[in-house]
Amino acid sequence: MKRRTFLATASTTFAAPFVRSQSKTSLQGSTIGHGQHRYQLDLEWCKAKRDQHPVKDCHEMVMDAQKRLLMITNEASNNILIFDKEGQVLDAWTLKLKGGHGLTLDRRNGQEFLWLCDPSSGAVIKTTLKGEVLLKLPHAKDCGAYDALSKYAPTEAAVAPNGDIYVADGYGSQFILQFDNTGRFIRKFGGLSTQAMNAGKFMQAHGVTIDSRGPTPLVLCTERVRNEFHWYTLDGQYVRSVYLPGAFMSRPVIAGDLLLSGVCFGMKPGDYRMWRERGFIIILDKENRVISAPGGLAPEYEGDQVKVLLQDQAIFRNVHDVCVDDEGDLYACQWNADQAYPYKLRRI
Repeated sequence: MKRRTFLATASTTFAAPFVRSQSKTSLQGSTIGHGQHRYQLDLEWCKAKRDQHPVKDCHEMVMDAQKRLLMITNEASNNILIFDKEGQVLDAWTLKLKGGHGLTLDRRNGQEFLWLCDPSSGAVIKTTLKGEVLLKLPHAKDCGAYDALSKYAPTEAAVAPNGDIYVADGYGSQFILQFDNTGRFIRKFGGLSTQAMNAGKFMQAHGVTIDSRGPTPLVLCTERVRNEFHWYTLDGQYVRSVYLPGAFMSRPVIAGDLLLSGVCFGMKPGDYRMWRERGFIIILDKENRVISAPGGLAPEYEGDQVKVLLQDQAIFRNVHDVCVDDEGDLYACQWNADQAYPYKLRRI
C-alpha cells in the first residue's frame, strides 16, 4: 500500500481498541534494545502506593539538576510526582489540572522551571519545581492567535535559548504557537493538514522541543499520525522532515547527540483495527537514523529509509514518553495502560 493511502485510511480508523492479555512476570529482568543501546527491563522500579499517589495516565517525565525524576499525570489529586532514581516517591503536588499532559524542564540563569500543559482547559503554565505558579500563557483565543471557533488544546511546550516559548496545539488546531518570555504572542506556524503528505503541516502536532545538536537551534515537532518529525527555524520556517513508517511517536526527546521518542503504538498497512497496546521506544543517532528500538523490532534500512517500525515484545502498551537520566538509563511512561507506573530500562 502506498504511503498516502495508508495514512489517509489510518487517520480515520482509530476508534476500535485492540485488547489482549499479557503476562509481565517472565519479562522482568529481560534484555531489550539493539546495538549499543540495550537495556535490562525493570517493571517493578516504581515504589509508589496507589492509595497515596494514584495515577491515571503517566504522560511525561523529566530529570532536574538534583537527579530527581518529575512526572506529570492527569490525576488531579497529584499532577506531579517526584521520584528518586530507585523509584521512591520524594514529593508530590498538584495544580488540580484534570488533563495534565505536557511537562518541560527549562534551565535558565542557574535556575530550573517547569512548563505544564493541560489540553482539557487550554492551560500552559510556568511553575517552580515546587509548584508555585509564575506565569500563565494566554489562551489562543484571547491573544489573537485563533478566532472564536478554532479549537485550542495544547499538549506540550518548549523553550528556546532566548526564552521564547513554543506550544504544540496537538489536540486542537495543529499549530505551533510562539510566545516571548513575558507571554506575548508572536506568531503561529504549521496548522492542520488532512492530506497524507503535506510538509510542514500536521495531522497531529503532538510534541515539541528545541534541537540544539546542529550549528543552529531548531524547533523539532512530532507529526504523530504521519509518523514524522518536522524541523523548523526559530521563526517558524519549515526545514525538513524524517519519516518513520509505522511509528506513532509521542514527544521528541534530545539527550546529547541522540533523539528518542516513546512510540504510542506501531501499525502496519492492513492492521488498522489492531492499533492499541503496541508501544515501544525508538532511539535515533545524530543523523536521525534509528539505531535501537527497545520493545520493538530491530530497525532495518533500505537505503536512507527505515522499514516499518513495529512492536516486537508485549512489554509496553502505549508509550507516551521516555526520560533519559544522567547515567543513560531510560524511564517509560504510558498512556491507557491500566494506570501502570513507569518502567525503568537500565543501560547495559
